[in-house]
Amino acid sequence: MEPEHLRFGGGVAQTVVNPLVLLIVLVAGVLIVVSPRKRALAVFVAAAILIPIDQVLVIAGMHFPMLRVLVLFGIVRLLREKMLLRRQIFSGGINKIDLAVVSFAISTAIAGILLFRESGEAIFQLGNIYTIFGVYFLLRFLLRSREDVVAMVRTLAYIAAVIAVVMTWEIVTGHNPYALLGGARSSFYARLMERDDRFRALGCFGHPILAGTFGAMMVPLFVLLWREGRKHRPLAIAGIAAATVITLTSNSSTPVMAYAGGVLALLMWPLRNSMRIIRWGIVITIVGLHIVMKAPVWHLISRIDISGGSSSYHRYMLIDQCIRHFSDWWLIGVKSTSDWGWDMWDTANQYVSVCDSSGLLPFVLFLATIVYGFKCLGKARRIAPDRKQKLFLWALGSALFANVVAFIGISYWDQTQVVWYGLLAAISAAVLMHPKSRVANKVPSKALNWADPAAEFAASNEDDISETDSEEHPASQHFPAF
Repeated sequence: MEPEHLRFGGGVAQTVVNPLVLLIVLVAGVLIVVSPRKRALAVFVAAAILIPIDQVLVIAGMHFPMLRVLVLFGIVRLLREKMLLRRQIFSGGINKIDLAVVSFAISTAIAGILLFRESGEAIFQLGNIYTIFGVYFLLRFLLRSREDVVAMVRTLAYIAAVIAVVMTWEIVTGHNPYALLGGARSSFYARLMERDDRFRALGCFGHPILAGTFGAMMVPLFVLLWREGRKHRPLAIAGIAAATVITLTSNSSTPVMAYAGGVLALLMWPLRNSMRIIRWGIVITIVGLHIVMKAPVWHLISRIDISGGSSSYHRYMLIDQCIRHFSDWWLIGVKSTSDWGWDMWDTANQYVSVCDSSGLLPFVLFLATIVYGFKCLGKARRIAPDRKQKLFLWALGSALFANVVAFIGISYWDQTQVVWYGLLAAISAAVLMHPKSRVANKVPSKALNWADPAAEFAASNEDDISETDSEEHPASQHFPAF
């Protein structure tokens, strides 16, 4: 049954914040504003991920989960450094990833407002823009070099270790410690989901699949950390172990597939110079299967059941019904998909969710974000001066591919967004490592400074093919925006 407030409306009527959580957020906010850049980055990422989204401030009917409060402090830092120190928000200048992210957020908001034509939807979409712009702009500002990316990955390793402990405790005891915080969804955290008589841990996230996906997408990043030198290796090993525990304790198929996707992408390193052939081979294989199979090729998704009791058939039906109802959603989306079939309101697929709720243009822009990420990494890897830096970029591409796989089984709506936009910002920062990239991106040589990663850097205008392979969430729990 479709929830009453699936898109907007509903939510808590008054503030639900644990005093301890509020104190932590205020301290973290001050540190974000006044601390050195790397420390501010670590504080923001740690607080944004570890504090659950059900801790909410309600001000004049507008909802501010703690992530949005942290973003507010981040905006203060951005404005302070922009006005007083004249620093660029987009280090190296605006690139195509930035444009795709901004265009996606704006087009999604416009489509939603035009679709519903209600003030509640306008507030909801403004809140979404505030979150996306705030998180992405702040991380894009704080991540300015390879060293910043490594610092963020180290922070994520510590976070993963904490979450792994919490999720292991859930599996052993059947209780989630986050229920003790008494947030808006404390009853949800207190009742662990089960599948085939096994608990599905969720830690601080909004759903076990989202928790497991967080662990899965971390593995390539921790391999990146391993390659950075001996001093990082103990933490990298701990991070990989924690990410594996998180993936397994979520007891969900989507995280396992994303984990396998990230590892497979890492293992493709020896074939890096043949990726164009491999990509075309995959395309030809998919088209061939679609021709010879009785069912459409995406029906293969329904055969995947790694964790037992998986809703893989539901994922297949989401894609199938989305394609069949193209004429309904292509312009600005549809208000409801519940009449497309059983539980079709639960668009547990990022690609389908964007299509159904926003239309074709936001979907194309979302795909463009992913494509530009791969293209930037591919171009930067080709001109990287040594093997170590090439592997660094390949690991980022592997993490991006893990997300591409995860999007088939879930859409990001909780603090998982912080990691997604952090990865995109890290890709932009990583490209700044290579001064020769001005050739591919048409930047005058005087605009770049090898000693200063934040020097002027423009986006690529070429269409070279990158050598990097490009290729049941409870939506009713969304909080009203802004």
